[in-house]
Formats: sequence, C-alpha cells, structure tokens
Amino acid sequence: MESTKLDLDNYRQLLKEYLLTKNETALYHAEQFSRLSVQHNISPEEMIHIHIEALKDLYPELPREVSDSLNFLLEAMISYGLALQENHVLREKQSELESEISVAANMQKTLLSTVKPAIQGLDIGAISVPANHMNGDYYHFVTNKENKLGIALADVIGKGIPAALAMSMIKYSMDSFPESQQDPQAILENLNRVVERNVDPSMFITMFYGLYNPENETFSYASAGHEPCFYYHAHNNAFEEIQAPGLVLGVKEDTVYQQFVRKVEKGDCLILLTDGVTECRVGDRFVECDEVLQVINNYIHLPAQEAVEHVFHYFEKLQDFHLRDDFTLIIIKKEV
Repeated sequence: MESTKLDLDNYRQLLKEYLLTKNETALYHAEQFSRLSVQHNISPEEMIHIHIEALKDLYPELPREVSDSLNFLLEAMISYGLALQENHVLREKQSELESEISVAANMQKTLLSTVKPAIQGLDIGAISVPANHMNGDYYHFVTNKENKLGIALADVIGKGIPAALAMSMIKYSMDSFPESQQDPQAILENLNRVVERNVDPSMFITMFYGLYNPENETFSYASAGHEPCFYYHAHNNAFEEIQAPGLVLGVKEDTVYQQFVRKVEKGDCLILLTDGVTECRVGDRFVECDEVLQVINNYIHLPAQEAVEHVFHYFEKLQDFHLRDDFTLIIIKKEV
C-alpha cells in the first residue's frame, strides 16, 4: 500500500486482511492509518465508529452481545475524547504560561541585579537562589561617594509574579532616594510609605537594611519585621543575634523604625539571611537555628563567597535538591 487514506473502505480492507491472515503488514498499515487520523484531528470515538461500521459490513450477523459491547465502548470513548481535548487545551495554556513565567524570571534577574562592591577592608559573599522560577527574596548593595556600603535584604510574604513585581518596586524606590537619606531608619520609613500606598494589603514585605561606615568601622541597621540576622565574634568563635524590632513594611503608613549601631571588629562577620535559610525543612521538621549556625561556622574561615556557596550547597543537598523556600545568605567579613 503506497499511502493510507482516511476512509471506511480502506479501514474495512485492512481489518478484513488482518482477521483472515493475521498479517503483520496489515498491522503496520493500521498504525499508519492511526497516525494520519491524529494529523487530521480524527477523535478516538470517530475511530471506534469507523471500526464498528467496518466490522458490521464484514460480519452482518454479528452477535448482539458483541454489537452492544462495541456501542458501550463508543459511548465511553466519547467522554474520553472530550477529556483528551480539554487536557490538550490545558497543556497548551500551561506551556504558554510557563514560557511567560520564564521570560518574567529572566526580566526579574535583570531588573533586580546588583553588583557586589569592592570595599577596602571587607570581604563580601552573597548568594540568592529561588525555590521556583520567581524569587521572593531580594538583596541589593548601594555605595556612595563616602564609600559607605548600604545592604538591603528583603523577603516578600507571598510568591510568584506579584512578589517579583513588589520587589521591582522596592528596588526602584531605593534607587530614587538621595544619598543624604542613606540611614537605615530613613530608608525603611520611606519604603514603608511606598509599600503601604502601592501594594495589596494582603502582601507584606520584611526588610533588613544596614549601612557600613568604613571611616569609623561601624554598622548601622534597622529591621522591618525581618528574620533575625547574626554577628560572628572571631575571638571566641561565637554568634550573637542582631536584635532589631520593627513592623513589616506596609502595615501602617506612619511607622517609625529604630536604628541601631555597632562596632565591627577585625575578623568578625555580619551574617544576613532570609527565612529560607533558618526555616529549612528536612522531612516534617524544621532545621534548628543552632544547626544552621553550626553549618555556617564550619565554613566561616573560608573567603566569604566560598562560604555562602558551601552553606547553600549543604542545605540544598539536605533537602534532596528541592528548596522549600527562597534561599538568600550574605556574609560580610571584616578583614584582619
């Protein structure tokens, strides 16, 4: 057979040939017939109907039980065909959505990209890995003419594209602030007003903002409900929680944030992170904070960038390479 045509006579002939001879060639042509049926959008129930008509033509005295069972199959395949069409449409929509999300994720990386600055006397390491396509975490470095280093770390309570859009708004709001308003307290209070006016009330943003002054080697900071960060004391190999109470951004327009300051000694480290680090889950349990700090301590002697990457890979492996939440970790080491 040079070609396979989509008609009843052709199918009848193929069926008759196979029933009489059990010929493999007939099976091959039946397979080709099915492929052409798909290409011409012939539904499964139409295929069953063609088979029934061909069988009745070949065997007019077909037993009633066989005829009834074929009719039963035809009715079942009608529902199957409708479900198959719906599934096909859903798969096409899902493919389109995944493509759009991929484009949005790439745009987010571009819009929220930040350059790790070179500050004399500091060794800086940073890593941020989304659990899914879009990252609900955000970090940003800001430097000014006085060589002060601003570090913003935020986490949207919410995921996906809305979270990404909120982060973009935060980033560009920060870019619009003048250098005279680099104090953490002023930064958070200004951003709080922006979030309160422009973000849906169901979405909140936690944020930690710190400012390192190389002239007097101090670190000023404030927090808007963000995950506690840590200070590492090199002289006694101990961690101290950085206390900075404050409401999450967007709750009250007139929220006032407290600003704190501390001296950064040589060899010590600032450890800034999101809850994707401290609330890492293994099975049904959360990893304890002490365990997180122990892991960080295992790598704290390494250059800062190597340290954050080793910590990430440890917890990634611990979770079977499936992150439950966005993971962001920054280590700032005061060089000796």
